Amino acid sequence: MTAKPRLFTSPSAFPNPQRVRLFLHEKGIADGFEEHIYDMAPGGEQRQWRHLKMNPWGETPTLRLTDGTILSETSAIVRYLDQALPGRRIMGETPMEQGLDAMWDNRIWVHILYRITTMFHVLHQGLGPKLELTHNPAWGEHCRKEALSHAGLVNRHLADGRDWMLGGAAPTFSDITLATAIAFSKFPVNATPLDERFEHLDAFWRRWQQRPAFQAAYADRNSGVAELDAPQ
Repeated sequence: MTAKPRLFTSPSAFPNPQRVRLFLHEKGIADGFEEHIYDMAPGGEQRQWRHLKMNPWGETPTLRLTDGTILSETSAIVRYLDQALPGRRIMGETPMEQGLDAMWDNRIWVHILYRITTMFHVLHQGLGPKLELTHNPAWGEHCRKEALSHAGLVNRHLADGRDWMLGGAAPTFSDITLATAIAFSKFPVNATPLDERFEHLDAFWRRWQQRPAFQAAYADRNSGVAELDAPQ
């Protein structure tokens, strides 16, 4: 085993690994992990037996702790790390904050980010037949409409002048999920940039871009989004 927990992850273009990466930087614990980045090519390392032994789904992120314990699924990894390690509680300090953050994170993940992700997979065949099982442009356009509809509801929630979803001074995990949703909405295949369509999501996106944690999380310049990948 390595001296640090090992996170098996992907470039910043991939939303779920990016949610974990942004969480690590926002909590200030990123240096405590060894990151192994798969290139996510069809049939790549993430789909080979060494990773499949840890995560039979062959997806990222996967976390291997120093005692050999394996955690996968973004929310499970983040929930464990937020409770187990010192630092600001990104998923909320109080039971009420934790409940509200879980509520908004689920809404954003299910109705916005997952819709955009589904749109990507049914419109785009680039990740190979193990992921791109169905080419269905009509379903992709339906998912686009669903994402835009629910993004409008979140935009309305932010219209009261709050900076972050829970109204506090710092972002919580639902804000991280929303930030990655906006980033992925701008990916060329998706071409549904939420920040260009909604006033308060635009301000939210610009606030994130000023945060050191956000800048560190996207420092690989491999998001597929021109404004994030441009040299600094």
